[in-house]
Amino acid sequence: MSRDVEVVVIGAGQAGLSAAHHLARQGFAPGTGFVVLDGETRAGGAWQHRWSSLTLARTHHVHDLPGLPFPPAEDDVPAAAAVPAYFADYERHFGLPVHRPVRVRAVRRTRDGRFRVETSDGDWTAAAVVNATGTWTRPFVPRYPGQELFRGRQLTPVDYRGAAEFAGQSVVVVGGGASAVQLLGEIAEVADTTWVTRRPPVWREEPFGPDEGRAAVALVEDAVREGRSPGSVVGVTGLVVTPWVRAARERGVLDRLPVFDRLTPDGVAWDDGRSVRADAVLWATGFRAALGHLAPLGLRGPGGGIRMEGTHVAGEPRVHLVGYGPSASTVGANRAGREAAVALRRLLHPEAALPRSAA
Repeated sequence: MSRDVEVVVIGAGQAGLSAAHHLARQGFAPGTGFVVLDGETRAGGAWQHRWSSLTLARTHHVHDLPGLPFPPAEDDVPAAAAVPAYFADYERHFGLPVHRPVRVRAVRRTRDGRFRVETSDGDWTAAAVVNATGTWTRPFVPRYPGQELFRGRQLTPVDYRGAAEFAGQSVVVVGGGASAVQLLGEIAEVADTTWVTRRPPVWREEPFGPDEGRAAVALVEDAVREGRSPGSVVGVTGLVVTPWVRAARERGVLDRLPVFDRLTPDGVAWDDGRSVRADAVLWATGFRAALGHLAPLGLRGPGGGIRMEGTHVAGEPRVHLVGYGPSASTVGANRAGREAAVALRRLLHPEAALPRSAA
């Protein structure tokens, strides 16, 4: 089964839905001008897999998708319920051509200069590809000596279902990001916890405003322009001290140790002789971009990174990565979706006037 469209969007999270919305506004016809291929069984992107204790109050702000505001909801509503419901409404409201579950296995160039998108539901061909697959499916776990000897449980935030499963245990939480802090605080209510990070955490006591946001995004933009690993926008902003974080600090939950040197069968150990017994090690050590299906295109440079110009790969204006690098945030994904759609209209339909709806 082979189908031919102008643009294939891969992924229906915030970035993919934003790109789809803007492609329609730029004059690409839903279903024939573009389609969205999503590997999930229902709407919601990675949000549907978040742990139930992650409420709207505890998330980084969920920015409105373009053209349809996020509906009012109580702060204690789980994000895994509220955000997928919003995404599903968004798809219906704008009639977006989302096909699911469709897993993209590979994207290859064709002899006539187009792209063949090979999927679990047959192939598509397209003049351009907008990739919006995010990072949730690629949690990163660093290598440490003794990992294969540890007899306890090792998990990442993708595997986390709630603190109750750790009741009465001893848990080591590894990582200095927002997810590590949140999960550490939850688990500490029912278990003995030890927090370890490679570097001392950077706490942000003052409010995080637009200027700080632009400065953080600029750092990530510099990285992808030079073809380096992008890291994350949140990773360069520091940890915001909320009332909940302040209370956890006062209880000593957020007293950290430098990361251990090795794992042992019963826990973790440092070369200076210290050791901690552990029933579980939670690797909250970040994520990497899920781009394996793009490997046949040979986009990565000698250092392993992908050099970018705006939202498109440098030297390949028909391959856009949205929700990647500086646009890996809800507000950044919206902007990237619009930028990619506008660029593709200019590239594929340079003679067409800008649709009135996109002005």
